Amino acid sequence: MPDKPSPLPPTLPPFRERAPWLGGDLQTLRNIIVGGPPELPGGERLLLVMPDGDRLAARLDRPAAETNAPLIVLTHGLAGSESSRHGMATARYLVSQGWPVLRLNLRGAAPSRATSGGRYHAGKTEDLAASLRGLPAELVSRGVVLIGNSLGGNLVLKFMGEGGHELPVLAAVAVSTPIDLAASCARLMAPRNFVYHRYMLDEMKREALAPSAALTTAERAAIAGARTLYEFDDRFVAPHFGYRGAPDYYESNAAKNFLAGARLPTLILHALDDPWVPAESYTSIDWSTLPMIETALTQGGGHMGFHGVGSLTPWHDRATAHWLTQNGLGPQRMFETT
Repeated sequence: MPDKPSPLPPTLPPFRERAPWLGGDLQTLRNIIVGGPPELPGGERLLLVMPDGDRLAARLDRPAAETNAPLIVLTHGLAGSESSRHGMATARYLVSQGWPVLRLNLRGAAPSRATSGGRYHAGKTEDLAASLRGLPAELVSRGVVLIGNSLGGNLVLKFMGEGGHELPVLAAVAVSTPIDLAASCARLMAPRNFVYHRYMLDEMKREALAPSAALTTAERAAIAGARTLYEFDDRFVAPHFGYRGAPDYYESNAAKNFLAGARLPTLILHALDDPWVPAESYTSIDWSTLPMIETALTQGGGHMGFHGVGSLTPWHDRATAHWLTQNGLGPQRMFETT
């Protein structure tokens, strides 16, 4: 098995950290320290109906001028939503470049709480498929590109590995993805990540215990009593979704186990100094055996950071736009003729 990453695809711009955001932790924390960009003005609210009656809230932003670009569907990470700073930055940049972007809030994520009693998990691809099927025909008429950030990347990669569910998906991009869920759980609980772990666990509990969540008294007690991410998954998430425990949940849903099934162009962007995801999750894979997947494994960038020299736009957003354009999925302005 390989012990070092392959070089960046030749079509992608290189990544170099921008001072003072040097090292994986500062790259990761930059958006919290400085803040992200302002929200796009306007935006359209869509409510996408799930088979059980739950409705997922999504926000759609369109470019100023109509283009023939496919719809970008962006999925957030653990305890995230359409308002996550990096998601807002991605939407703002891609819309400015001519793509329409729909930010999907999974079950239980903030804007979806009022209309859904259920909850998402790392591999609940049936909700992603149902959401895509519920989109208006005009939105998907030029196809769909999936982008998954962090845990949302695991969802997207699993979806792609399952064959695309007979939907008009053209390609996918996954950023800072914990493709080995068990390994990433262990890394996040490591002593050096105490602050990250405590913050994420508190956010997960707050999200899961929302008044609108359809939970039993025992489940609420399990959530409140969880002392670690593993206990949260083992005592609540796994049994709630019918898994035998956290190990079964992790193994059944880890994207690493679905990569070989990808049949459409897929780009994976990941920093090997990501403090939340062990580099070995990526360097242990022989990517040459996965012809539909291109990987850009950078030495720096942190978790959902990629704050590089030359632009205030995160590198992963610029790399995504570049890759999509190189694959014929970029926007072209639509002009009326007389």
